[in-house]
Amino acid sequence: MLSHERRLWADGYERVAGLDEAGRGCLAGPVVAAAVIMPPQVEITAIQDSKALSEGQRLDARATIEDEAVAASIARCSPTEIDDCNILQAALEAMRRAASGCRPPPDFVLVDGNQWDRNLVDAPWPHETVVKGDAKSQSIAAASILAKTERDALMRDLHEAHPEYDWASNVGYPTQQHYDALREHGATPHHRQSFTLFRD
Repeated sequence: MLSHERRLWADGYERVAGLDEAGRGCLAGPVVAAAVIMPPQVEITAIQDSKALSEGQRLDARATIEDEAVAASIARCSPTEIDDCNILQAALEAMRRAASGCRPPPDFVLVDGNQWDRNLVDAPWPHETVVKGDAKSQSIAAASILAKTERDALMRDLHEAHPEYDWASNVGYPTQQHYDALREHGATPHHRQSFTLFRD
């Protein structure tokens, strides 16, 4: 999980940030991104791809990340922003905002996926994209954990005002119950109008 970071540290980059996002495929809620800079040469086995961890393991790992990180930042793009520009651009913008929020700032960013090069050519940091990076890079995995836990907590808070959509369980993702609730109750301001919210 540190091969990418070790190569960059050896090249003289001390503050390598991992970037990832959560919530791209959801019908409701923001897309949330995180940037995390971990200390050089420190490998923490609890930090794994967030999708491979249970909720309890993610929360434990988040606490470890918050204790150990040199810097960490979380950012989001709202459903309105997603509708205005599309989900890919919103996800990349959320990651850019997260990286911009790191203090101290990164001197290199590792970005999950393969879209950064074509869409954020003016970003101020040298960068490398890593396909399935949350399973290959500790820094990206740490960012995936922060983004996922932050977004899940936000959707559970929104569930209190809109329990009919079951966001406490589906956290905004498309489930049959979510589609059924949309048919019965209509969309909320938290839904992404540019997504297919209704299906037969």
